[in-house]
Amino acid sequence: MIEYKGYIGVVEFDPEIDLFHGTVINTNDVITFYGSSVVELREEMRKSVEDYLEFCREQGREPEKPFSGKLSIQTSPELHRRVALEAAHRHVNINAYIQEVLEKSMMAG
Repeated sequence: MIEYKGYIGVVEFDPEIDLFHGTVINTNDVITFYGSSVVELREEMRKSVEDYLEFCREQGREPEKPFSGKLSIQTSPELHRRVALEAAHRHVNINAYIQEVLEKSMMAG
């Protein structure tokens, strides 16, 4: 993975063109880049992100942020019920409880 200004790119080799192809994964907008070395990939990703940001400025729109802080999940009704009950038991809302659980999990991992 390569990171630039919070945007994260993943890279895979494309044997048809004999280059590495990168894609920014943490935005719904399409940002891609190519390179033959790590140095070139980093530079091309930087250029692609900067081009994207400039394009957004020219269009008068806000660029999509790499991470909005909004996380949507789907779960079983039973797990949803258990989470809601545990959050109520702790006197917090479901979002606060899930954030606490995720933070603890990330620290443990």
